[in-house]
Amino acid sequence: MAKSHRGSGIRDQVSNGRGTCPVCGRTGIKVLYEKEIGGAKKQVCKQCDAALKRGTAKAS
Repeated sequence: MAKSHRGSGIRDQVSNGRGTCPVCGRTGIKVLYEKEIGGAKKQVCKQCDAALKRGTAKAS
């Protein structure tokens, strides 16, 4: 993959896909994974996406 195309899928998103994860509360992290939390669809980070799949994270 050419270096000029790296990250091109998230460049059109707000803040280049970065924000605050609603599960762990980290700021400035990429929130790219959509999960249903509390009946609403929210964007979560990569680590919380994996933890929710394993069942080790608490979805608040």
